[in-house]
Amino acid sequence: QVQLVESGGGLVQAGGSLRLSCAASGRTFSAYGMGWFRQAPGKEREFVAAMWPSGGSTYYRDSVKGRFTISRDNAKNTVYLQMNSLKPEDTAVYYCAAGLAFTVEARRYDFWGQGTQVAVSS
Repeated sequence: QVQLVESGGGLVQAGGSLRLSCAASGRTFSAYGMGWFRQAPGKEREFVAAMWPSGGSTYYRDSVKGRFTISRDNAKNTVYLQMNSLKPEDTAVYYCAAGLAFTVEARRYDFWGQGTQVAVSS
C-alpha cells in the first residue's frame, strides 16, 4: 500500500549538509512509522533514524545525534532526513522505510525505497 522514493543524495565535502526526501504514496501514509537506514559498500545495513507515526517520537543512532534530524510532512506524504556536519563515515546509500512499528530493526519494516547515494569527501 506504500511506495517510497528517495531523493536528495549527492557528493558533498566534510562539514556540509544535505536533505534527503522520501516521497510516499498511499492514503495511509500517516499510519506508518518511518525509518532511515544506510549501507556502505561491503558493510551491513545500519539504522540511522526513526520517527513514530505521530511525529512526536524520534530516535537516532549515537553517531548522528545532534547532526541529523528526521521529520515528516503528512500533508505532503514525505519524510525528510536533514544531515548537517557530514563526515566521510556518513558515506553510504541511504534508504527510507515504512513499517507498523517504531523500531531500529530493519526486518520490522515492510516497505523500502530504492536508495539514494550520499558521498562525503574529506
